[in-house]
Amino acid sequence: MSRILLRANLRRCVASQIRMASDQLGELGKGAGKGGGGGGSVREAGGTFGKRGAAEEERYFRQKEKEQMEALRKHHAEEIDHHKKEIERLQKEIDRHKGKIRKLTHDD
Repeated sequence: MSRILLRANLRRCVASQIRMASDQLGELGKGAGKGGGGGGSVREAGGTFGKRGAAEEERYFRQKEKEQMEALRKHHAEEIDHHKKEIERLQKEIDRHKGKIRKLTHDD
């Protein structure tokens, strides 16, 4: 349940950041955006090259975000695997101690 809530909150956060960024950019490839920054000479020039440059830039950042999300998923999967192994190790220790207690009570 908490995993679903966390995922929903993350999506909401990313979506709001994208909306804020796109509000400042204006229309991609149409010259300088509303945010005050030019975004580079290609974007400032506008036209077809500006649109193409903006599209390439957006594609690059989407790819980077995809790679980061995949790395994060891999990291969490490794953490889960580590904790499962740790649980198994500790369960064996518990069973070993219970065996010692049984042996002690049997010896009485």
